[in-house]
Amino acid sequence: MTCPANHPKLNPTVRVTVTGAAGNIGYSLLFRLASGAVFGPDTPVQLQLLERDNPNSAKVLKGVCMELFDCAFPLLTGIKTTSDPKEAFDGAKAVFLVGAAPRGAGQTRADLITTNGPIFKTQGEAINAAADRNVKVLVVGNPCNTNAYICYHHAPDIARKNFTAMMRLDQNRSIAQLAAKTGKPVCSVQGAAVWGNHSKTMYADIERCTIAGVPAFDLVDQDWYHDFFLPTVADRGTAIIQARGKSSAASAASAAIDHMHDWWLGSNGRIVTMAVPSDGSYGVPEGLVCGFPVICTGNGEYEIVKGIELSKEGKERLEKSVKQLEEEAEHVKALI
Repeated sequence: MTCPANHPKLNPTVRVTVTGAAGNIGYSLLFRLASGAVFGPDTPVQLQLLERDNPNSAKVLKGVCMELFDCAFPLLTGIKTTSDPKEAFDGAKAVFLVGAAPRGAGQTRADLITTNGPIFKTQGEAINAAADRNVKVLVVGNPCNTNAYICYHHAPDIARKNFTAMMRLDQNRSIAQLAAKTGKPVCSVQGAAVWGNHSKTMYADIERCTIAGVPAFDLVDQDWYHDFFLPTVADRGTAIIQARGKSSAASAASAAIDHMHDWWLGSNGRIVTMAVPSDGSYGVPEGLVCGFPVICTGNGEYEIVKGIELSKEGKERLEKSVKQLEEEAEHVKALI
């Protein structure tokens, strides 16, 4: 990589905030951020890392920073570590909200929302107070859709469309399964999308998907789609925990990289999945943070793909997932 000091056309430095930076996803994410994988080879980055104020987290984060330093990334202009949200979000133009409590033994999804909701209220307030007015916020910490919903409500001075939640991992899992089933490269799979909530209610849609230019349903049968594909995509995170004893940190970080890269630089006309505040499209109540097929047009802009004719099954699956989002929104009403 060209040294920035010798590069005549560098873009301005992007301040990037990552919360939960000492965690497993943070560890998998930070080195790719520093390498230029998200914002491009012409854009320096400054990392602003938020972690809890306790000795163990501080010790781990110090070690991560030592490794980042030792990598000598040409595009990494500096690293700031803090436990103060306002300091972490100061001037941030891109934010990865990774830090969140994992679901504990015996906890329901509602319990997890109750636990994590206040975190994202506080972070929304800090983003509103300190971040760049055009900041791009990606919520990774689960339940990510509802956490993003809480967050944007507490950042009234930032455009609602600048808050998104990560469902790219679900899309990536869908594409990988289709490629493996058909023996085709992943780059040949186009048009797969995931609608709704990042939960088991999500609707992994391949009705308009093509694989090497051939409609997906000409290459895979309905039985495989219903009996294997849908449950595999929905339960993949659980399966990985059962297999390795830890959550899917690396694939989650990779999906976060994909999401922000395409949002920032554009998806070159490809349909990608993002959970975004609804504008009322497809009957999804306005404001709910819902997974949609979108096209990223560059410069941090995206458009929900309009005019898709969902099948009866697709509509029913989307309605089920939206109902869950509405229930979650009602559950956090006191926080809003």
